[in-house]
Amino acid sequence: MLLGALTAGTVADRIGRKKLMVACVTLFSLASGLCALAGGVAVFGLGRTVAGIGLGGLLPTAISMVSDYAPRGRGALTIGMLMTAHHAGGILSAYVALWVVEPLGWRAAFWFCVLPLLFVPVLARFLPESLSFLVAKGRSEEAGELARRYDVELPAVPADKQATADRWTSLANLFRGGEWTQTLLYWLASFDGLLLVYGVATWLPTLMRSEGYNLGSALTFVVLFNLGGIVGMLVAGRASDRFGAPRISAIWFALTAAGVFLLSVHMSLALTFTVVFLAGVFLNSAQTMIYATVSIRSRPENRATAVGWTSGMGRFGAVFGPWLGGQLLAANKGDWGFTAFALAGLSSMVFIGIAALRGGKRADRSDSEQELIGAH
Repeated sequence: MLLGALTAGTVADRIGRKKLMVACVTLFSLASGLCALAGGVAVFGLGRTVAGIGLGGLLPTAISMVSDYAPRGRGALTIGMLMTAHHAGGILSAYVALWVVEPLGWRAAFWFCVLPLLFVPVLARFLPESLSFLVAKGRSEEAGELARRYDVELPAVPADKQATADRWTSLANLFRGGEWTQTLLYWLASFDGLLLVYGVATWLPTLMRSEGYNLGSALTFVVLFNLGGIVGMLVAGRASDRFGAPRISAIWFALTAAGVFLLSVHMSLALTFTVVFLAGVFLNSAQTMIYATVSIRSRPENRATAVGWTSGMGRFGAVFGPWLGGQLLAANKGDWGFTAFALAGLSSMVFIGIAALRGGKRADRSDSEQELIGAH
């Protein structure tokens, strides 16, 4: 997923987001079939790696796509609505494990993951191309027709059309002028955010059991956590459009840190599940609002690269978080896991908060950026 996220933005800015979305869905579907057929660990690992590339590339590309077609003033809510499907899939995966894996074996789960391949013709037929990509490529007439059909505004024509000719220019634009500090702040916030998301998702049930909790079925935990994510996306998206995505993301990370730390205090099972649900509400949407911030505040022709690299840098945290939790448990210091993940949430709060303050000051000096921020 790290490799997919880092490369998807640059590729999408060159070949188009529609083509890349179709390619990503095809890639992870076929790779899942390879996993189902695998006769050894090496082939299985290859299939998982290729599937991860497709999955890692799909998310930032989809976020960039919906940003192009979001109604004015509803950018964060639209991205939040997109991400509710991500958590609905998380709930479905829990039931796939229950209904498919137990009676049919683990290979059946990977055959189930081939089913999105059936959706590829629908994407190819009905998904429109990105407006910002069309404008950047000089296909203004096609972009105008799509904008009228979907009743959205056309992105501004890039001041320097040559910028789209060099595959590395989009990445370099993230560091030009004063952009480099903002970019690094988004990357650091995303790193700590995904460290928290994947660390909690991987190890929280085990950490809680190490503290003496009797959680019962892990299925209940997964469902509650993802239901919280669905609710959180809708609430955070609407709040972000009104108050600004960076501000909501910072507040949400602070609340997540408090909730994760609270789980280190032994509570009744009902109260524990309530806190787990609320952690799902705030944790998942806090990270998504980082993507919303980057997407809304990026230049349209550079948006996929900006979101892709922010997601990609976060994937280092997604690798480090589960490793950190495992190391703490192996050292019989599971109680430190709650503190470590809570500190990651506080770090994301600080980084995205500073980015919001710097972005606000910069917006006062730039009419064009004020228009983008006003899209909140």
